[in-house]
Amino acid sequence: MRTDAQASPRPRPGRSKALLVLASLLAGLGVLSTPARAHAAEPHIGIRVRDGRLVEADGSDLVLRGINHDFMWYPNKNDAFAAIKATGANAVRVTLGIGHQWRRATGQEVSTVIDLCQKNRLICIFDAHDTAGFGQDKKAAPMAEAVRFWLSLRDRLVGHEDYVLVNIADEPFANGTTWPWAQQTADAIRQLRAAGFKHTLLIDGPGWGQDESFIMRDSAERVAAADPTGNTVFDIHMYGMFNTAAKVGSYLTSYTKRRLPIVIGEFSSQHEWGKPDEDAIMAYAQAQHLGFLGWSWSGNDKQYSYLDLVNNFDGNSRTAWGQRFINGPNGLRTDTREATVFRNGTAGAVGERASGAPQWLRVTDVTSNSVRLAWQPRPSRIGATMYQVVAVNGAAETRVATTNHPGVTLKGLNGSTEYTYAVYAQNMLGKRSARSVLVAAVTPPAR
Repeated sequence: MRTDAQASPRPRPGRSKALLVLASLLAGLGVLSTPARAHAAEPHIGIRVRDGRLVEADGSDLVLRGINHDFMWYPNKNDAFAAIKATGANAVRVTLGIGHQWRRATGQEVSTVIDLCQKNRLICIFDAHDTAGFGQDKKAAPMAEAVRFWLSLRDRLVGHEDYVLVNIADEPFANGTTWPWAQQTADAIRQLRAAGFKHTLLIDGPGWGQDESFIMRDSAERVAAADPTGNTVFDIHMYGMFNTAAKVGSYLTSYTKRRLPIVIGEFSSQHEWGKPDEDAIMAYAQAQHLGFLGWSWSGNDKQYSYLDLVNNFDGNSRTAWGQRFINGPNGLRTDTREATVFRNGTAGAVGERASGAPQWLRVTDVTSNSVRLAWQPRPSRIGATMYQVVAVNGAAETRVATTNHPGVTLKGLNGSTEYTYAVYAQNMLGKRSARSVLVAAVTPPAR
């Protein structure tokens, strides 16, 4: 067991994962093979869990591959989102302060991050960060405070279930065997569901996120059963405790055998409390199609700069860890696929509000030979509004439909093809608006 004297709270403004390699705690790891508990079906838009895996609203498999970004310490480093996307990432985990240990994120900041994620076609994972190491770090917040934080942001988050996930509480307890992690996590899930949250939820393990006493592993099915929608994902952080391939594989297999969804929400190639086996982490994740997110983009304290993926937030200046994580074997660029929600345009339009242009153009249905588009209607003071739908290929446009309805089905398309569309509004006098934003649709193969 680790004493308080051995503990290492995370530094400011960067962070250190306070962990000690305790090999004896890993001896005799038991792997259960009981099937995951079935949940009653509930209508659910957006990202969800199906048979132990994360899928999108259209059923496409979603393997989260991305990077952690210290938004709460660096709220003005918003160029990081485009730079993270440029690495090939499909997701970003964004740290938020909840006002207990770190500055509380405002509702407007949360909306800004959502817009940045949409604009850069990244799945956004919001993380309530003040809870790390509760029970050992005297400045850490209890999980109940994180729940209250999410409830205060409900109206900012509802409606974004297709591309936003909620990580309830970062590393919510310190090391030890008696923490009430299971009960408090189950209560948190129930409270958020009762409040109307439809988002897929991520839950971190105790033991500073590493589940060093296997509390999360051994109570996973019971906690998952607390979610009436069945859309909860377990989040393990892999630092010094996961220093061999055997430990990595044994822990992750205990979930995959039970068809319980798990993602590696944080890991690195070095750490002061033992060297993680990053090669094994990425190799196992690649073989089993599991998500992983590296810690972290930039901004850790100087003595922990080995955790930075790039130097001084410069996407063109990668550290040794950044090179390994992004371009190395089984790294970020190996097999990361952009979320279908962005390829098919259902995430909505962000950042472009041309005067008079049709807004919120989106793809609502795709078959192998058709695409259904919809947009927000625009009333006209001088008669009915007509809409011109165009196919866009580079600088060229081809009109494919004219309608007086805020939606149209385009037929006669080819399977396995990407199409790009936009819409103009035109009034009775023939005056045409600016063009809407573009949306892309990828037709599946013809059967």
